[in-house]
Amino acid sequence: MIKIIKPGMLTTVQDLGRSGYQKYGVVQSGAMDAFAHRIANLLAGNPENEATLEITLTGPVLEFQNDTLIAICGSGFHAVLDGKPVGLWRPKKVKSGSELILRQDGIGCRVYLAVSGGISVPEVLKSKSTYLRAKIGGFNGRALQAGDVLETGIPGKVSRQLTASLEYHSAWSVSKNMLPDYGPFPTIRVVPGRHEDLFTAESIGTFFREPYRLSQNSDRMGYRLEGPKLAVKATQEMLSESVGFGTIQVPSGGEPIVLLADRQTTGGYPKIAQVASVDLPLLAQLKPGDELRFKKITLQEAQLLYIEREKQIRMLKGTIAYQAKRRGTHAEH
Repeated sequence: MIKIIKPGMLTTVQDLGRSGYQKYGVVQSGAMDAFAHRIANLLAGNPENEATLEITLTGPVLEFQNDTLIAICGSGFHAVLDGKPVGLWRPKKVKSGSELILRQDGIGCRVYLAVSGGISVPEVLKSKSTYLRAKIGGFNGRALQAGDVLETGIPGKVSRQLTASLEYHSAWSVSKNMLPDYGPFPTIRVVPGRHEDLFTAESIGTFFREPYRLSQNSDRMGYRLEGPKLAVKATQEMLSESVGFGTIQVPSGGEPIVLLADRQTTGGYPKIAQVASVDLPLLAQLKPGDELRFKKITLQEAQLLYIEREKQIRMLKGTIAYQAKRRGTHAEH
């Protein structure tokens, strides 16, 4: 079990979201930085879709009420366990009674805490993700509060083997070469949107040439961007159609909106671009006031980048399973 001593600004339970229900108007939700969420779970010996804690902007103080295995992945925070620094992107054994403090530090704004067995909360439409606007999923449909106690699930085989094999200060972690470039002022790769041809040539050039800044009026539903305004060739009626994580729409005011995890299921504004899935983690780590640029790539390039990232994750998953089995077996003897 995990007791919430201090909740931080916004700490919620998330998995990979409610897939398959958008046709009924149900928002998908899920982790903003799905890459960090997935890797944290793998390092804790869990399935990639198990529920984690998504920690945003200001970190919580947590108390673990049983021995367990954890992993923290993401950007913009450092962790302190019982007064000692803990590295991110690695598995870590913790003892019952241990206190974990997460503090914002550097570039980025979100980390994911995975715990052996996952966070045990009821599923709503086959997902444990919290959707705050509808007050469903997660822990009572809301952000965590001081005094909340979270149940954890039953550790699986890989998790038990990892726990048996690790010392209290793990010497291994995910290679930095595998991590997204969580740096300042990122360049976000995008493919042309369905309605790119509706925009003026000048607007398209501006979109890929000039920087944009995240507005204060941004949240898990979407990032409103401040910068040069974009114009269409002619005003026309548009039918609402499906949107995805990373769809970039341009309302009549001319300032783009990037749709995110808690996006609506359909949209009626012209779509100038779609963020390549490989760069969604960079987008998820931006906070109000941060700047970004966009770079156009082809759909084929975006697909190849996605395939390469998935290959890396599969290789990491296999390496973790192998090390857990080898070290776990050795530890048992």
